Amino acid sequence: MTLTPAEADKILATHFAPWVLELGLSVQEVGEGSAVLRLPWSGHLAREGGSLCGQALMAAADTATVIAVSAARGGFVPMTTVQQSISFQRAVTGADVLVETVLTKLGRRMAFADITMTAEGHEEIAARASTVYALLG
Repeated sequence: MTLTPAEADKILATHFAPWVLELGLSVQEVGEGSAVLRLPWSGHLAREGGSLCGQALMAAADTATVIAVSAARGGFVPMTTVQQSISFQRAVTGADVLVETVLTKLGRRMAFADITMTAEGHEEIAARASTVYALLG
């Protein structure tokens, strides 16, 4: 049983810290074990030189994993990040980022995901991440 984007947006609003909400993430799509979130461009998130900061991309990848796990489980369950790694491949300037998360394994206690982040309107990947989550509930 998957979630609708509106139900997933409610999970964002209810279960995340205010600073994460300030990123302006919105759920574009959800599927069985997958999610696509939009990270809107903001000069507030740019670093020196005008490109989107890596910390914002990492937080977006982490958040998108929670939504993908929630979609696969049919709703939010308590969970925590165990591991996250990211490779930045190209700078993002002046464009929203689409954060596509696919669960590669969902067990009773652990979830594993691959995330690709692409600037809207571009085909080249801006960053690629992987996450491991412990499911607590």
